[in-house]
Amino acid sequence: MTTVSKRDGRTEEFVPEKIVVSAVKSGATPEAAREIAGEVERSAGATISTKDIRSRVLGGLERRNPDWRRNWEVYDQAVKRRG
Repeated sequence: MTTVSKRDGRTEEFVPEKIVVSAVKSGATPEAAREIAGEVERSAGATISTKDIRSRVLGGLERRNPDWRRNWEVYDQAVKRRG
């Protein structure tokens, strides 16, 4: 089982579906979103930080469609206040 190290120090179980939902919201097809989530999961190891997840997801989106990455970043900045 992979765990996620959150920004506030908490940890939780890695849930690939969270990546799928976010990627689809950014415009990715469900198939592409599942592929990206699978890539992140396979490369994660025992623990992965939210920062690493974000970086890997953005890379996967960029490789498939740069607009999807931009959409994710706009959402992150507007709603989650991240940059």
